[in-house]
Amino acid sequence: MKNKSATFQTKNVLMLSSGHFVQDAFAVFLAPFLPLLISKFGLSMVLAGFLTVALRMPALLSPVFGYISDFVDARIMVIVTPAATAIAMSLLGVAPNYTIVCLLLVLTGISSSLFHTIGPVMVAHVSGNDLGRGMSYWMTGAELARTIAPLIAVSVVSMWGFEGSYPVMLIGIFAALLLYINLKDLQLPSSRKNARSMGKIWHMLRRIMIPLITLLFCRAFLITSFTAFLPTYMVSLKKTLWLGGVMLALFELAGIAGALFGGTISDRVGRRRILLVTIPASSALMLAFVYSAGWMKFPLVMLLGVIAFSIMPVNMAILYDFCGKNRGVANGFFMTVNFLSTAIVTLFVGWLADLAGFRMAFTVNAILGFLCVAAVFLIPPIRKEVDE
Repeated sequence: MKNKSATFQTKNVLMLSSGHFVQDAFAVFLAPFLPLLISKFGLSMVLAGFLTVALRMPALLSPVFGYISDFVDARIMVIVTPAATAIAMSLLGVAPNYTIVCLLLVLTGISSSLFHTIGPVMVAHVSGNDLGRGMSYWMTGAELARTIAPLIAVSVVSMWGFEGSYPVMLIGIFAALLLYINLKDLQLPSSRKNARSMGKIWHMLRRIMIPLITLLFCRAFLITSFTAFLPTYMVSLKKTLWLGGVMLALFELAGIAGALFGGTISDRVGRRRILLVTIPASSALMLAFVYSAGWMKFPLVMLLGVIAFSIMPVNMAILYDFCGKNRGVANGFFMTVNFLSTAIVTLFVGWLADLAGFRMAFTVNAILGFLCVAAVFLIPPIRKEVDE
């Protein structure tokens, strides 16, 4: 009989990836809601910017969430969190003041951190030997959310108004119900018998986390800063904000293909080989995009999306190749570093753009991203954890 733990459980992977779509879709609502919140409460740009910080700050607790999830049945948290996120984000329109808005965003951040720490661990478990494929499906859910969610948010506000948009939370509640129906009988392994302190787990993982930290900064240089500033960059070229939005939509849309196929292909040809191709190619395409003109920017931004977005599922597959039974806390460390790398690189790019312009900022990003390819050679051979 075929070992079920080695089998790719398509239904469960798709359900978890769909939950990822709903979770991230509601979290993405903040961007289209932000101008409405600024207008409603008369916010300065500093106070408006702090709302994003409030949403993302709970990611710093990811290692703690991951540590707990290694010793308890974490299914209930993955099932409940899309509904919790949907409810909190849907109530932004009826929030009476700025403090309540911040509180709702912190609650969303906690819910999101729980889901993103535990969800990939469950996907890894039900992906069997096709770990990269599972991570690709997982990341595809997120990229679809980033592409479609702004349209959903704008449509809801257009139909019901900002303060009347709260019924959209029913989508998240329905999604949680579907997750419960499909995942309630899923059996997950527990690390209770192999309990280690967080310090010991970090010591065990340090050889793989050091190159992965570098690769997460690489992704931040090549993707995160680009998505954060692409519309602003286009406006700096005397283009319309609408064109900047179209460019960002094309980048994210193409990224769906990259997220879907990157990890899947790495299962067949190897993680290192994929990264050794995609990182230099992404750097070259970013430079080509920045120094091109006219219609050439359209195919270049789409090619960049396909290739650059394939990096993240490969990084996650590498993490799970090495972390053995402590996937929860390992993913917690991973998500925390991902948050910090995103914040640091975004601030760096903004500072450099103020100093020397976006062309120079993106040029430096592309070069730094390319240099990060050296971290691929530091990835040690796969060694499955042996129970002690």
